[in-house]
Amino acid sequence: MSTFRDRPGSVLECDSGRPASVPVHRHVDGGGTTTLITDLPYGPRAAEIAREAVAVALHGATQADLLDDARLIGSELATNAFTSGSPPLVLCVDRRSPTAGSLEVEITMTDGGCSLPGPPSPPVPEEEAESGRGLVIVEALADAWSLTTGTHGTRAWCRLTRRALTSPADTD
Repeated sequence: MSTFRDRPGSVLECDSGRPASVPVHRHVDGGGTTTLITDLPYGPRAAEIAREAVAVALHGATQADLLDDARLIGSELATNAFTSGSPPLVLCVDRRSPTAGSLEVEITMTDGGCSLPGPPSPPVPEEEAESGRGLVIVEALADAWSLTTGTHGTRAWCRLTRRALTSPADTD
């Protein structure tokens, strides 16, 4: 599989390499994975574009809470990459439906690295602090997450899973 990147902020489908000027309407059955990759601008707009890209990747998802959580996580990871890392910023969103009605989303943010080592766990910001809660938010919302830092690249990853809801009729 090959990936192509266009200008920063343009959303690309990993499968086809076509820029998506409108939300990609793509449905994959049988537990297949749909992957969206986009370069983010190295600047304050990174968070906004990350939120939009996550929304495109999850278009048609019926779990509103998952969409809200995923958009917030994408925004926080992009903000952290911009403030603590270096270019290029790349967002990857993998979407899977392992069983009917369930959804698993993995969000990965990479950047060009940083000179300081990352924390082993999210630091707790001062109560009055205006920033510093990004990884705390990711840890609270994600089912699993990791952060790998280095001078040549940083990778933040998380997984969100929502299982299919069963109705009382299904359990009889």
